[in-house]
Amino acid sequence: MSANRSENIIMAVPKGRILDELVPLMKKAKIIPEKAFFDKKDRRLLFSSNISWLKIIRVRSFDVATFVAFGGADIGVAGLDVLKEFNYPELYMPIDLKIGTCHLSIAEPKNYNKDDNIQIKIATKYPNITNNYFANKGINVNCIKMNGAMEIAPKLEMADKIVDLVSSGKTLLANDLVEIENILNVTSHLVINRTAFKTRSKNIRDIMVFFREALNEKNT
Repeated sequence: MSANRSENIIMAVPKGRILDELVPLMKKAKIIPEKAFFDKKDRRLLFSSNISWLKIIRVRSFDVATFVAFGGADIGVAGLDVLKEFNYPELYMPIDLKIGTCHLSIAEPKNYNKDDNIQIKIATKYPNITNNYFANKGINVNCIKMNGAMEIAPKLEMADKIVDLVSSGKTLLANDLVEIENILNVTSHLVINRTAFKTRSKNIRDIMVFFREALNEKNT
């Protein structure tokens, strides 16, 4: 199947937990991916849907914003954490889909006693959000960029604290960390490439209407 960019709208959706919440919402919005999309053994990334001009790509949640910002996709579903971290000016985020609810927090070891006036090391997937947050408080931090397993970094003396997404808090608890500050409340949003919105306005507006109607149905 060719993703003919002149004819098709490409929608990027995230793998994992958010996709599990997104699929029922897509069904309410009458957007049904092809059967192979639900087969976790299928290694393809590009799928068709019940809408002839809508193709769907399934990518890592952290990559959705990049695909949409650089025109690989026209629309996508991305968490507010990712949108704030990259802060791409090419993106427009008109609809909060109210899924993927969690928050971005600072956590530290239970018996933490280091003076924060001394430069602290923070393990995080979100160096831009973290640096900006602490800079606004007048605190200089050294961010160590990690893509996962940052909860173990303080125990291994790689970092003093971490900044990471928190849902249930069980992972923090299991690694002897305590949440001390909420930086950002996170939900997933429908995001749109600004150029695509101008050039393919009708089809993209149709998708927006489908999602808005699905959200209204969900709330009634």
